[in-house]
Amino acid sequence: MKNRAKAMKVLRARLYEVEMQKQQDALAKDRRSQVGTGERSEKIRTYNVPQSRITDHRINFTTHRLHDVLEGDIAELLEQVAAHYNAEKLKQASQVEA
Repeated sequence: MKNRAKAMKVLRARLYEVEMQKQQDALAKDRRSQVGTGERSEKIRTYNVPQSRITDHRINFTTHRLHDVLEGDIAELLEQVAAHYNAEKLKQASQVEA
């Protein structure tokens, strides 16, 4: 009985470690996908003042409300980024299930 209890304790500890490692790997993968390489060619957003245009290259979104955004009205931009991020998460979840 003592050996069985000890073996179950060791088994629980190993299973816990495996699950924690899976969670940490998934979190690290998610972080790596959000952070780019940092190269100059990797554009995130372009601000074009003469045309009053903002283009977010990650989500292919363009708006001609540069002055509104500079004054603090960034709700539209944030909504688009959040929608794109949620769509990507759903797409990844559906790929995992399939």
